Amino acid sequence: MWIVFAFGSAVAAGVTAVLAKIGIKNIGSNAATAIRTIVILIFAWLMVLVTGSWKTAGDITGHTMLFLVLSGVATGASWLCYFKALQLGDVNKVAPTDKSSTVLTMILAIIFLGESITWLKLLCMLLIGVGTYLMIEKKEDISLKNNGSWKWLFYAGMSAVFASLTSILGKIGITDIDSNLGTAIRTVVVLVMAWVVVFATGEQKDIKGIGKKSGLFLIMSGITTGISWLCYYRALQTGPASIVVPIDKLSILITVFFSWAVLKEKLWAKSILGLIMITAGTLLLLK
Repeated sequence: MWIVFAFGSAVAAGVTAVLAKIGIKNIGSNAATAIRTIVILIFAWLMVLVTGSWKTAGDITGHTMLFLVLSGVATGASWLCYFKALQLGDVNKVAPTDKSSTVLTMILAIIFLGESITWLKLLCMLLIGVGTYLMIEKKEDISLKNNGSWKWLFYAGMSAVFASLTSILGKIGITDIDSNLGTAIRTVVVLVMAWVVVFATGEQKDIKGIGKKSGLFLIMSGITTGISWLCYYRALQTGPASIVVPIDKLSILITVFFSWAVLKEKLWAKSILGLIMITAGTLLLLK
């Protein structure tokens, strides 16, 4: 069953990006992130109540709490950058750029966590890196660099950097506590950070003007994120992380498919080749 839950997590995560893209059309990306985080927070603490992990809250040390907070800050920064990138660029370009965090995470894990490096890992990193480049680059876009149309790439890249830091800091933070409780605490930090950014940028004024359609899709994207987390941690409970995590990363296939089918975004030959390389690199990690 853990395989079913792992793929369920990938499907839900893949749909999330498309729903969020629709939801942020008429609202600032920071406010959209803050609204979504409220829904995700409900799911996170529901998970804590269902699993009974709240009983272990008294065992949290200062060291653990520090890294959970830092991980939450990195998560918040990653989300803020990610949804800003979605607002500026195509989903089928933003998503693979964000997923390149897999490569950076592997590098940071080798440097800071002492994880082993193999020729297979190096091959996977190369495939994912080259595949990402092929998905975000095409000749027609080169002329757009000068007018700011590539700003999405900066935000998507920063999203990947912060996502990688999230993984490393989160792994250190949840070493001695239940992962469900750790996720819920991190989400609280993300929520606070998101709303601080909203009020700092003055986007709270735009919330009243959110249309029913945008509000509905933002809530739906929050729900799918919550479902993804529930499935993801359920899979990790009974399945090996070395297999669950790469399966979850295959959400990019779902995202690109829905961006093509629902948002009518174009897929070029290079994009398809890049997607194949990213998928191959991810699947090889299962070995």
